[in-house]
Amino acid sequence: MGAMRVLLLAAALLALACSHGATASDPSLLQDFCVADKMSQVRVNGLPCKDPKEVVVEDFFFSGLHVAGNTTNKQGGVVTPVNVAQIGGLNTLGISLVRIDYAPSGLNPPHTHPRSTEILTVIEGCLEVGFVTSNPENKLFTKVLNKGDVFVFPKGLVHYQFNKGAANAVAIAALSSQNPGVITVANAVFGAEPSISGDIIAKAFQVEKNTVESIQAQF
Repeated sequence: MGAMRVLLLAAALLALACSHGATASDPSLLQDFCVADKMSQVRVNGLPCKDPKEVVVEDFFFSGLHVAGNTTNKQGGVVTPVNVAQIGGLNTLGISLVRIDYAPSGLNPPHTHPRSTEILTVIEGCLEVGFVTSNPENKLFTKVLNKGDVFVFPKGLVHYQFNKGAANAVAIAALSSQNPGVITVANAVFGAEPSISGDIIAKAFQVEKNTVESIQAQF
């Protein structure tokens, strides 16, 4: 009987530990806000809090998303972010925003957000959007969106948007992180500093090394 009680107690403790572990990665706030102190030299997973007595209303404010971004670049697309770097009051709140502008045939190239799911709304124009699932399926989910349409890109998956229309397009996207991060696939592979060996990339993409070197030269 004693051994059975010990076994039941161990099982209960394990269940309790698992339950706490499931929620430990995203704890509830312990205060009303934690405005980022960008002058602090303290290094934490995020940003340290400013003294609440020094917090002002501007710590929760950003102006400028009504202004179109400059799309005169090779991709014909530009992202205007509103994350913790722009609004210190976003610190610890787990959310951010971007405006994306696309010239005709403009592209927000294949990329991932390592720390965030994204939900995108088309404000103007017509976009082809898509994301690719992980190995080994690598299945593409793609759809054409018009004004007012909404699409979700799951956390960490490679995704893109392409302006299929003859006019400029605009989208607003919300992300589930104060600092979602961006890894643009082409930049990471072909624009790494120092460069990834051409032999390695050529083997990975099953192309000639001179093709790789030609692409690397564009970055």
